[in-house]
Amino acid sequence: MPLTSLREYLDKHNVKYIVISHSPAFTAQGIAALAHVPGRELAKSVMVKLDGRLVMAVLPASFHVDLTALKNAANARNAELASENEFKDKFPECETGAMPPFGNLYGIEVFADESLRKDKEIVFNACSHRELIRLAWPEYERLAQPRIVQFAAGKAAEAA
Repeated sequence: MPLTSLREYLDKHNVKYIVISHSPAFTAQGIAALAHVPGRELAKSVMVKLDGRLVMAVLPASFHVDLTALKNAANARNAELASENEFKDKFPECETGAMPPFGNLYGIEVFADESLRKDKEIVFNACSHRELIRLAWPEYERLAQPRIVQFAAGKAAEAA
């Protein structure tokens, strides 16, 4: 879903949002720095396999996925990071690694870390390594319908 399609989807649901353009960047922390967005406010989408099923884990850029915590929250037996080859075809309109946290639009279940609820807004990749979208957290939650669980780990997660 290129930015145009994502914007059409948000417009169709009467969502107010801001598009932020930035120089090309390929890591969540790099994007956060370029766009002057704190790493805890920028959401990244990480593709995970739970019992072989592809799911999307959405968490602040400054954290990493605790696979054990996600596995337990999802009542799964196995959890592992998915390789790019396992998911790149699922998001044909997006640059690899720049998919928005709307896995539901692609038939993929979404898990969002509960720490994202602490901010009023969510900022995320908009299908490219050059654009972000900022919108209100309640609107994101309404449209993406993620399962809210705790799976973020790292120094930033421990301080939150």
